[in-house]
Amino acid sequence: MIRLLAYNIRSLWNVGSIFRSCDAFAVEKFYLTGYTGHPPRKEITKTALGAEEFVPWEQYKDPLPVIQKLKEEGWHVVALELHPSAIPLSTFQAPDNILLIIGHELDGIPESILTLCDSIIEIPMMGQKESLNVAVATGIALCTLTQ
Repeated sequence: MIRLLAYNIRSLWNVGSIFRSCDAFAVEKFYLTGYTGHPPRKEITKTALGAEEFVPWEQYKDPLPVIQKLKEEGWHVVALELHPSAIPLSTFQAPDNILLIIGHELDGIPESILTLCDSIIEIPMMGQKESLNVAVATGIALCTLTQ
C-alpha cells in the first residue's frame, strides 16, 4: 500500500495533477499539509478531472503528527528529495506500506521532516536542470514504487 503526503505545494494545478496520479496508482490516502491547497478549488478540479472525488484525502496544517502516527503504525516513511544521502529511485527496494512525502516546488522538504524519514529517494537527472516539476516527479515515483 502507498499513501502520499504533500507539504507546502504552492500550485493548485500541481495538486490537481497529483490527485490524478494518486487515482492512477491507487494511492490509499493523500495528505495535504502545510499550506497545500485542498478541494474544493476550481484550479484543482481543472487538472484533477474529478480524481479529487475518488481519492481519499485529509488536510492538516502540521505534517509532523501525521508522519509520527503512521510511523508508529509501521509505515515506512520515504521522502522524494534531492539530498546528499538520497538513493536512486530505480534501486530503492520498496517495502509493503510506504508513506511517500513530497515537498515545496523550490524549497523541497524541510529537515524537520527529513529527520523522520526512513529513506530518502531521488530521480536521477541526466539533463541540465536539477529537478522536475513536483507533479511529474510524483507521478514517476508512484509508478515506480507501485510496480
